[in-house]
Amino acid sequence: MKSTFYKYQGTGNDFIFFDNRQNNFPKSNVKLIEKLCDRRFGIGADGLILLENDNNTDFRMVYFNSDGNESSMCGNGGRCIVAFAKKLNLISDETTFIATDGLHYASVLDAGVISLQMKDVQEVRIEKDYVFLNTGSPHHVMLVNDLDNLDVKADGAKIRYSDLYGKSGSNVNFVKQLSDDHFRLRTYERGVEDETLSCGTGATAAAIAMNALGKTNSHHIELDVEGGTLEVSFDKLNDGYINVFLIGPATFVYEGEVEW
Repeated sequence: MKSTFYKYQGTGNDFIFFDNRQNNFPKSNVKLIEKLCDRRFGIGADGLILLENDNNTDFRMVYFNSDGNESSMCGNGGRCIVAFAKKLNLISDETTFIATDGLHYASVLDAGVISLQMKDVQEVRIEKDYVFLNTGSPHHVMLVNDLDNLDVKADGAKIRYSDLYGKSGSNVNFVKQLSDDHFRLRTYERGVEDETLSCGTGATAAAIAMNALGKTNSHHIELDVEGGTLEVSFDKLNDGYINVFLIGPATFVYEGEVEW
């Protein structure tokens, strides 16, 4: 079968998209998804995303990691699928869609910037050396001094596969504070099993974690990731966080045809 694919990236976090409203994509074929995401033998991407029909919202987002397995929420992928839906003329400048972690609202701003509402965060677990929270995906967040020379892949893998998180593991974020409302972030992503240029749920987790730790009083935080800059805004309600938005560019790269 031959099918059209679309490539998008959000601050360097790149994805293969298929319009799967006709249910033609073999999404149980883990090996196929893994091959399509392979940067040497396939198209190459951090993940693969299907846009599908949904009865109650504009569309459904189904996300797969580059290892071929369906995964939890992807913030950069969520912003990119909004740009993809607009390209398909499914939406105008506002949308609601459903993903694995529930309902999302998003809007298209100027210059291809997408503002995506993330899930509320009810619990932030503060430990001695790290913070753990779930922003649609699980995230371990820790402050480091020398972010430039950190071996993110090696150090991230140690935590991801440690007894802390068991078989399912966690994404791991290393953060350096630049100013009161400005941080730098590098992320190890499970499923990719490597550092990625950006992680949307990771940026969201890092911003909330820094507020929970008292490192910032700001509710609108700028985060420099390896592939660009993201913004996260939120409101604090008791010990939780609501009205959480991830804001940043979602860029169309190219489209093509692939046969399997």
